[in-house]
Amino acid sequence: MDLSWKTLKGLVDPEVLKTVDEIFCFTTMTPVQAACIPAMLNYKDVAAEAVTGSGKTLAFLVPLLQILLRREAKWKKSEVGAVIIAPTRELATQISEVLELFLKNLPRLTCALYIGGTSVPDDIEKFNETGANIIIATPGRLEDLLLHREGSNLPAALKYLEVLILDEADCLLSLGFEKALNSILQMLPKQRRTGLFSATQTTEILKLIRAGLRNPVSVVVRDKNQTTRQPASLENFYWVIEPQQKFQALVNFVKKHSKEKILIFFPTCACVDYFSLLLKSFIKQKNISAIHGKMKEKARISVFEKFRNLQTGVLCCTDVMARGIDITKKIHWVVQFDPPSNPASFIHRSGRTARCGEEGKAILFLQPTETEYIKFIKINQKVDLHPIELKDCVNDDTSKQLLTKIRKLQLHDRAVYDKAVRAFVSYFKAYSKYECSLILRIKDLPLGKLAVLYGLLRFPKMAELRGKVPDDFENHPCDINDLQYKDKQKEESRKRKLETYQETGSWPGVRMSKSRKLPDSTPWSKIREARAKKHDKKALVASKKPNKKTLSANEIALLEKAFSTAN
Repeated sequence: MDLSWKTLKGLVDPEVLKTVDEIFCFTTMTPVQAACIPAMLNYKDVAAEAVTGSGKTLAFLVPLLQILLRREAKWKKSEVGAVIIAPTRELATQISEVLELFLKNLPRLTCALYIGGTSVPDDIEKFNETGANIIIATPGRLEDLLLHREGSNLPAALKYLEVLILDEADCLLSLGFEKALNSILQMLPKQRRTGLFSATQTTEILKLIRAGLRNPVSVVVRDKNQTTRQPASLENFYWVIEPQQKFQALVNFVKKHSKEKILIFFPTCACVDYFSLLLKSFIKQKNISAIHGKMKEKARISVFEKFRNLQTGVLCCTDVMARGIDITKKIHWVVQFDPPSNPASFIHRSGRTARCGEEGKAILFLQPTETEYIKFIKINQKVDLHPIELKDCVNDDTSKQLLTKIRKLQLHDRAVYDKAVRAFVSYFKAYSKYECSLILRIKDLPLGKLAVLYGLLRFPKMAELRGKVPDDFENHPCDINDLQYKDKQKEESRKRKLETYQETGSWPGVRMSKSRKLPDSTPWSKIREARAKKHDKKALVASKKPNKKTLSANEIALLEKAFSTAN
């Protein structure tokens, strides 16, 4: 197969090829591009599966633009010719940026990005004013726009639709967008070209193919002589390490690779907030930032753009960064601080490096109780993990010193203590919901060592643990009520609530459950009186209920008559 972009000369608009050549500096197509572009140009629906970093974005943007440019009549601003749906705001923004590079040489086409952050009426008003020939959107926002029909020109504009692209389709389904996608598909014209692109194909994907594509061309691209779903240029490592040493190992790992770009995945948003704060406290000279799904849109975009343009730095994140994101400057290392909750996410996490033929490395931190995950991921995702041990990154004495420093941060500012508790609790709850729970079992977690990893001053009270404190964890002797916030307003608010609690026995704003006991400050006589009233009430209710075991006089007479007749 000839992979040169020159083979498309005469089939694709010269301005499109000029952008590929001059801006992206690509001379050859990747296999997924060579397979998908000709198929879509021949008006075929395409269902493509290719490893991460294989160039899927250009594989659908080039034919999409060419199909729109084929139309003889000029596109009006009120006519939508193509829709691209992406699962996350970051991926949608990235696709929009790539498309804008093409549109600089194609002024007759316009595009619009709808990813939330503004109200639906504002987006509708913007579309009515400026229109767009190509729409890039997240599924939730696009569904909202289509359902909001009052005063909207969008439903009418979509009658001209020629191309629909679903990028990272498996992620669209795994994130729960199936209903939104079905709703969107019902409102789009049936006569269209559809492209479905993903790194993996599941049974849900096959259902979507049958529902949204007509006789599609199936494209599966993997490296030659490769059975895994990841690029051959990607090296995957694992490191079995005691839980209480994991953060020290992470700090030393980041310091060791200070001249490289590192992406660190954590299981929850609270973990990202907490550990990114600790990393900033212990590694001063490194650019360290954090991003997760609970951040405001502007903050997320700002952090993402800043990290993309850095030569070196660290980004702490959740799986919001695991799909389709292509950082402009090369990622050297992907670190998974814990296994992902979804096995398929493992591929997409580590796939943020080694993109487009470049080399990259990924490492997974495992506890001794999680070693079965190595075999599991090989069978489930066809990924081989190689052992690596970085002894110079851990030391028992240094770990104890680091724990002392973390606790000092919490003693100095109660906000850090709050973050630590939230992170630990969120980790525990996330772990209990892991899909591969037969391998990663909640009952195997060494909770005491994990509490040390999070630097907790005392073990949190959790309903799931029934108030138990692990034997291998010692609470700090400090009084938690004495911890103060650095923020003066928060501290004043806390003191007022504490005074109310000491007077009433209940914390302001927190509802007491029915099963919860009365506060200790309640006199015993009052408690006894309340119990007596409750007992009397139960007895009164019971006395009013008919006794089903007692027979009336008439019932007894009828039974005697029936018995005598039978004899």
